Order: sequence, then structure tokens, then C-alpha cells
Amino acid sequence: MDLSIVVPVYNEEENIQYLYDQLTNVLEPLGLEYEVLCADDGSSDHSFELLQELARRDHRIKVIRFRRNYGQTAGFSAGFDHATGDIVITIDADLQNDPASIPALLDKMAEGYDVVSGWRTDRKDALVSRKLPSRIANWLITQTTGVHVHDRGCSLRAHRLEIVRDMRLYGEMHRFIPDIAAWLGARWTEVPVNHRPRRFGKSKYGIGRTFRVLLDLITIRYLQGYMTRPIRIFGKWGVVLGGAGVLLGLWLTAQKLFMGQSLGNRPALVLAVLLMVMGLQLISIGLLGEMVMRTYYETQGLKTYRVREVVDFSRGTPDAG
Repeated sequence: MDLSIVVPVYNEEENIQYLYDQLTNVLEPLGLEYEVLCADDGSSDHSFELLQELARRDHRIKVIRFRRNYGQTAGFSAGFDHATGDIVITIDADLQNDPASIPALLDKMAEGYDVVSGWRTDRKDALVSRKLPSRIANWLITQTTGVHVHDRGCSLRAHRLEIVRDMRLYGEMHRFIPDIAAWLGARWTEVPVNHRPRRFGKSKYGIGRTFRVLLDLITIRYLQGYMTRPIRIFGKWGVVLGGAGVLLGLWLTAQKLFMGQSLGNRPALVLAVLLMVMGLQLISIGLLGEMVMRTYYETQGLKTYRVREVVDFSRGTPDAG
């Protein structure tokens, strides 16, 4: 299989046939073997019935039906789990992502990239409710992760199968795919893609999602920097706070022994004890995190590194096998 197209679907009955026609018109001339994986995210309209009928007529269409609504990230994750194509392309079902931009993603992938993200340079959305929050979120995420992406909200992306196989997506983390890919050591880039106004239905996402994204950002930053070394963040602050408590305690002790000052009514004494207890707790959390991390990797046979390729000439030249 050359291509897997992953499409999360939630109450998009008016758009499904149009999306199928447009995907077919774009993909068939490429001469590639492809499949379209539609993840029905607990739709309450006739989306599943329409997808089921398409799958009956075209065996390249496969439908994954959720028992209830889990969110867009779950739709992407299910598609990744079932994909068999060498390249996995994600696209929204609302027709705002233009399937005609798929060849541009594939051309860029042919240059050796592992992930190619779409960049909606001319986005057809409301300024206050969609575009402005998106720009703020992109800037904040870039400052936090150090991965410069213009448009994390664009679902139109291309990925190599081995990259998405290593991704574990939760919450609203589908928008962090470029950051996760960079963390996995993938080579990624962006290409401008066409964006269209919504023709049918209404958007399922509003400004309220921004707060959930901010919480996921904290998770991403932790995983990016301290997944395999939790003691470094908890232990560092534990030493700082505990050390401050010890120093303050020594100073209060000196005042008591050499200056005769009473400590019974001093708030500083309570503060010193509190800092030492907090420092001990943070160090303990760091040690527990180290044990959990080791259990996570060792029980599943996972590695803390990822290999891009191995060069070994001991058995002859690569041309000789």
C-alpha cells in the first residue's frame, strides 16, 4: 500500500460524498495504491450510513466506527493504528482542507522528509474566534517547544508510517504532531496548502478548546524534556527548595543559640520546615518517576533511542547486499 488517507468524521453527512469525489479525482491519476480510513467519531447524523455505503461500493474505503464521541485526536490515532500505507495523510472531512493539495505534500515527501505539514497561508476562518486564538497558540507552543511551525491547526499533513507508529496521541495532541515528530528525530517541513470556507454544517471546535491545548502543552513540554529523566526536574527543584529551607533553618538556629532570640512566634520557622518538607517530597516524586519510567520502557521492550539507519560494510558493499 502506497498511501493511507486518514479522515476523522463527526456529523459531516453533507460533506462526505463531495469529499469522496474530490479524493478520488486527486488520488486516482497518481497511479498509487491507496486506502481511505474514515474514523466515525460517534456521529449522531447519517454520516456512518453514508460511509458504510461508500465502503460497500469502493473497497478502498474503510470505516472505523467509535462507540461514542472521543474527539479528533482519537480519530487520527485510530487511523494511524489501522494504516498500512507507506505514507499516511491526514485530512479533515469538512472540505476546508483541499484534497488538491495532496500532490504538493507527496512531492515534498519525495525530497526525504518524514513529516510534511500543511500551512494555510490564506485561511478562510473567522478572525476573532478561530484565526487569532490559533496564532496565539502557535506562538506560545513555538516558544515552549522550540519547534517553529506556522500552522499547527492544519490537519492536512503527510507522515511516514514508521513515524506515526511511534506516536501516542491523547487529549488535543494531534495539533502537536510536528513537535512530537521533531522529538522523535523526524525530518519535517511545511508547504503552503489551499484552504476553503466551510460549505455545509458548522465547526465542531471553538475558542474553548484553547484551554485544553494549553494543558496538553504542559504535558508535551514535560515529555519532550524529561520523559526519560524525571528526577532532573523534580529533583532540581527539590534540592533548591530543600536547600533554602536548610539554610533558613541554620540561620534561625544561629539566632537562637548566639543571639538569644525566641523562635516560637517566628513565621520564618514554619517557612523553613515547609521548604524542607516540599524539597523532600519533590525529590521523592522524582525518584518515583524514575522507577515508573524504567518500568514503562523495560516491560514493553522499548528503547530510549530511535535509529534512522545502520551503515555496515562488514558484509560487503550495499550494492552487493
